[in-house]
Amino acid sequence: MNFDFPTILFLASLVTGVLWLLDILLWKPKRSKDDKEPVLVEYARSFFPIILIVLLLRSFLFEPFRIPSGSMMPTLLAGDFILVNKFAYGIRLPVINKKIIASGQPERGDVAVFRYPADPTTDYIKRVIGIPGDRVEYRDKMLYINDKAQKYTEHGVYVGSGSGVNYTGTEIREETLDNKIHKILVRPEPTEFVYPCMEKGRYFVVPKGHYFMMGDNRDFSNDSRFWCAVPDENLVGKAVMIWMHWDSGGNGLDVSRIGQSID
Repeated sequence: MNFDFPTILFLASLVTGVLWLLDILLWKPKRSKDDKEPVLVEYARSFFPIILIVLLLRSFLFEPFRIPSGSMMPTLLAGDFILVNKFAYGIRLPVINKKIIASGQPERGDVAVFRYPADPTTDYIKRVIGIPGDRVEYRDKMLYINDKAQKYTEHGVYVGSGSGVNYTGTEIREETLDNKIHKILVRPEPTEFVYPCMEKGRYFVVPKGHYFMMGDNRDFSNDSRFWCAVPDENLVGKAVMIWMHWDSGGNGLDVSRIGQSID
C-alpha cells in the first residue's frame, strides 16, 4: 500500500492548527483559571508547529527518499537513503503539486525523482537523458542524443555484494552527458530488443514539457524506453546526497556511503 505522506502531513497540520485556533478564539476565553486545558487542544498546540515545520521543509526544501531497487546502480544502491532538492525544478504547492515559482529546469545528466506517469502515487528515480526537443536513440548498448554518440570508457567488470550481487558480471562504463561524467552498468552480451516508446525500437523525440529518463543499470531498468517521457508536472526534485545506507539484503549499514554527493 502506498501512503501519501505529504497529504497526511497537510491534513494533520490543518486539523491541529484549526483546533488550536478555535481554542484561542472560542474556548479559552470561556474557561476559568481553574479549568484544565482539554487534552485534545494540548496535543494540537504541541504538535502543530512541529508538523507544520516538517511539511514546509519536505514541500519546499529537502525531502528524504529510500532507494528500493538496483535500477540506478552503480550510482545508487538498493538501501541508499537520499536527500532530494525540492526547489531545483521549481517551487510547488504540497498535495496538488502545482508549480508556483519557476526556479530551474532539469539538465541532461541530473538524477531526478518524479512521480511515475502510469501511477502518480509511486515515486521513481532515474537519470535525465533527454530534454524537450531531443532525439534520443539507444542501440547496441550505445546512447545517442541528437544523432551524436555519447562517449564512454570501460572500467572493468562489476562485482556486487548484498542486494547487488545479482548484477555481478555486468560491465562498468563511464559515460559523459554534457560534460557530466557518471558510471553505468551494461550486460556484456548483445541484445536485440524493440523498446515500446522508441520509434522502430530505436529513437524517441522528447515532447515539449517532458523529459526522457533512463536508469544507470541499463539492462535492468524500467524507464522511458518502456513508458515514454515524464511530464514536467510529475517532477519532484533533484537527488543531491546520500545521508544513510542500510542494505537489508545482506550488508546492513555501510557508513562509507554516508555524505556522498550524487552525480
